[in-house]
Formats: sequence, structure tokens, C-alpha cells
Amino acid sequence: MRSERHTKEGGASAAETRLEGLAVSPGIAIGPAYIVEAGAVPVPEYSILAAETVAEQERLHTAMAASVKQIDKLKVKAQGLPDAAAEELTLLLDAHRSILSGSRLIRGAERRIAVDKVNAALAVQQEINEITRQFTAMDDAYLAGRAQDVREVGARLIRNLTEEKFRAFSDVTPGSIILAEDITPADTALMDPERIAGFATVLGGPQGHTAIMARSLGLPAVLGVPGLLPVLEPGQTVIVDGLEGTVVVAPDKATLTKYRARQASHADDRKRLAKLTNVAPRTRDGALIGLHVNLESPREVEAARQLGADSVGLLRTEFLFMNRADLPSEDEQFEALAQVVAGMDGQPVTIRTLDVGGDKLASALGRYFTEAPNPALGLRAIRLSLRDKPLLNTQLAAILRAAALGPVRVLLPMITGAGQIRAVRKAMGVVARRLRNKGVTLPDALPPIGAMIEIPAAALHAPALADCADFFALGTNDLVMYTLAIDRGDDQVAPMYDPLHPAVLKLVAHSVDAAEQAGIPISVCGEIAGDPRFTALLLGLGVRDLSMSPGSLLSIKQRLMGLDLATAADRAKLVLAQHDPGRIAALVDDFNEIA
Repeated sequence: MRSERHTKEGGASAAETRLEGLAVSPGIAIGPAYIVEAGAVPVPEYSILAAETVAEQERLHTAMAASVKQIDKLKVKAQGLPDAAAEELTLLLDAHRSILSGSRLIRGAERRIAVDKVNAALAVQQEINEITRQFTAMDDAYLAGRAQDVREVGARLIRNLTEEKFRAFSDVTPGSIILAEDITPADTALMDPERIAGFATVLGGPQGHTAIMARSLGLPAVLGVPGLLPVLEPGQTVIVDGLEGTVVVAPDKATLTKYRARQASHADDRKRLAKLTNVAPRTRDGALIGLHVNLESPREVEAARQLGADSVGLLRTEFLFMNRADLPSEDEQFEALAQVVAGMDGQPVTIRTLDVGGDKLASALGRYFTEAPNPALGLRAIRLSLRDKPLLNTQLAAILRAAALGPVRVLLPMITGAGQIRAVRKAMGVVARRLRNKGVTLPDALPPIGAMIEIPAAALHAPALADCADFFALGTNDLVMYTLAIDRGDDQVAPMYDPLHPAVLKLVAHSVDAAEQAGIPISVCGEIAGDPRFTALLLGLGVRDLSMSPGSLLSIKQRLMGLDLATAADRAKLVLAQHDPGRIAALVDDFNEIA
């Protein structure tokens, strides 16, 4: 939705535009617009062998399918614009889609791959150059416009072929707001909160990894904003309200004053919460709850320490593999992990092995994902690690070396069977023997190995997994996604993503019961752990350890300090007896209001 208001300032007319999207990371950012253009990207140039032409054409088709999907998403977003703007944008997107459907661009690129033996991105660029040269030579205004369409579609194809979206954050004016059609998790990892105030995109959903990283970095963000880019100009003042999901372009003086006041109020709230930093996280009836942090990279360690985190409940290692064409060495991985382990000064660090796939793609591992029809269900996470043993062994060696600097646990993502845990445990033993034979210092006891419970099969199979795992971590983000068949990064179905669905809650309860029966620890490290709305329910279900983005830790501490475990357990039993998600939501929210 969009609304406009015209005002007079100093005799000049200025238009304020208000756009609505999805609030995914709290806070209010005000600053100049830094628009990420969907323009040309560097095109790699190399020759291929005759035997590789079919595979290269398949890469082209995969990129074409991804481009069509992006355009279809934009068409859905266009429906949120005023009628005239929606019609105009839809016609443009239809034209772009037709260029991708067996057009001269695609046929020509296929031919260049087969005949000239060149890579797909170069074939697309060469065909674009030829088409635009011919159209320009005809000196026809209509054809000139079509040539621009071909260039834009070609640029989208090349971006999908090279997995390049944007990388130019070094020239961002401090305090800028990043605005783009889409931002990948890898791109989000490049954002420095010291330089970037916040961001907003046309695409994206609240539970995708881009949103998770925004919360981890403490960057206000709004995703899924239809009509965002057409109303923007570089340097224009923009407000991103990550609390309510609003983006205001060219705000007038009254609006600026209001939002600056809200920004100051939000900062005051954070200061009040900061007084809880050194207070023990106990419920009203004296139960001590473990509050841990999820980290995306070593640079967040200091913030975690300052907030009084008990430990690192989840260190995602994907940052080591993103934004690079090669794989990180054992030494490079060790140095990064050592920063976190040493930085936590004796507090435990749970390191998750590589979880690439789904919405988290890394260029260095691109060969595994080029042909996957559904990356979320394909070769990712522990499946990839066990397929590529050198990849797993290198990571395990780095983790074992870091474990000599402080207590470490190893967490395995996307577990579906006990055999996967046993395979990693065996691999760890082999790697440890090799390192010790080389004289490398390791801890006397190897790190505990835990299983992420994030697939319904794992939750249902939890008693058997508990026999060979040392601990569990409930990854509720993916658990909800896989249980409800909802792509958590797709804004088109975001309203259907419901952690309070009775099927999800039963899987959580079953997993907690299995851990209790086996006497092993279980934590929740999904995003609901950092949402005060779910705190009482999780504690009532028997969870005693919560791991979250650093920015959520103090608000969760404040919430649990006002709870009584016995009362929370009674309400959780009532919730589990329900079959209607609406009734469950009402019971949870009602309890939050009175407790």
C-alpha cells in the first residue's frame, strides 16, 4: 500500500510517500537512500570443453527459471500499488518474462555455448550486445526501448548465473539506508552497522535468513515493500520503521519530528533494559533460565559479552563461506572460530557445522546448487557435509583446534537419523587422531555433539536421536517451514508461517519430552526464542535454555522475570489440548497480557 502527501517547504513542493511492508527487524533508521541498482555485474569469461556444453546450458536454464520466479514475485508485489502504477509495472514485467521464454536471447546464448564453447554468462552478454547493436542500428524508438528491456533481463540472468547481487558497500555514506529489490543473506553479512543505518527491499519475508541476520546485526529492516524502488532517488531522506513495517520516502518536517521522537524513545527503552544486564535470569519462582546468543560472525562477540549472555548457543559458520569464490582453509576457519571461543572467555560456544542451502547460498559451493529444483529439500547442511568428506574434515579440524581455547560443542544441522550423528562422531575421532599425531594441542575430551531438531522426522524420531546425541537444539525456523510446507523466505506466503500451529507445538513438546527422558540438554535457537510473545509458552513446555540474536536477550530476560513456571506449565497444557491455531494464539496472547 502507498499513500502520498504533498507539502510546501521554503516555497518548493515536496512529496512524502509512505509504503507498507513486513517489519522484520526492530528499530527506526533515518538517513539518505543508497539505491542498489539492478544493473550490470562483472561477467566472468572462460572457455569450456565440448563435454561441458550440456551442463553449461543447464546452468543457463536454471538461471532462467530463477529469473522467471523473481519476475513473478515482483508481479504479485505490483498488485499492492495504485491501479495505474500496477498496470504499468505488470506490463513491463510481462515483457521481461516473455524475453525469458524461448526468445532470441535464450536461443542465441544456447547456441554460443554449444558452438563457441564459452561459459553461460559470457554467452548471454555477447548475445545482449548483438541484439542491442542491431536494434540501435534501426534507429527506431520502439526497438530502442525493447533493447533496454533485453539489457535488463540479461543483467538479471547474469546475476543469477554468477550469484552476484551487489557488493559495493565500501562507498556507502555513513548512516545510509540500503534499498534494493532483494538482499541475500550473503549481502547482509557485508553490512557494517557502523556505516549502514537500516535497509528495505521489495522482496523477502520475516523468517528468511536475511531477516534473521538483520536482527542479529541490530539493523532496522522492512522487507516485502511493493513499489519501493520507483519512488526513490539516490540521497533522498528515507525512514525505515522496523517496528511497524513502514518506509517513508521524502518525509516532511512533521513526520521527521515524529519519527525522531520515536527513535529516541526506542533508544530510551533499550537503556532501561540495559539495567538488567548483570541481573540473573530467574523467573518469579526462582528458576534459573539459560539465556544464550546466536552469532553470525566473530564481530558480534563483544556485544554478546556486554549483554551478559550465558554462552553462545549457536554460532553459524556460513559467514566463512560467503562472498568468496574459494573455500576457506583449515587455518582460516580456526582463526575465525578462535576469535569467538577466546572472546567468550571460558563461556561455552556451540558451533554449528556448515548449513548452506535453501536461502543461504555460497559462491564457493555453487557447484552443488546449480541444478537443485528445490534447494530447501536438496543437498544442504549435514547432507552436504557427509557427501563432501574433505569439507567436513576441514571444518571439524578447525573446531577441534578452537576447542583447546575454551569449552566448545558441535551442532549438526538438518539431522534426520542417528546414522548421521554417528558418522560425524566417527569422522571427528579420525580427525582428532590425525591432529594429535601432528602434535596439535586438543582438549582431552572431544566436544559434545548435538542434533538440530528442525525437520518433523527428527522431532518424531527424537527418542532414538537422544540415544546418540549429547544435546538437542530446536531450530524452530525450519521446523515450522518443513511442517507447514511454507517457504519462510517467501513474502507471498509469509502470513501462513505460524509457529503456533498445533502440529508444530506437538513436535516441540515431543522433542522436549525425549530430551528430558534421555537426560540431555535441549535449547530453542529459532527466532521464537527471541520473541517475548513465545517466552511463557516455551518455558511452560519445559524449555530451560533459549538462544537468540543478541539484541533480543534483555527483552527476553525482562519477560521471564515476570513469569511463574507452574502457571506457565498449566497454560502450556491448555494450549497443547487445542486444535485451532486461532484459539491457541488467543490463549498465548491472553496469558501474556495477564502474566
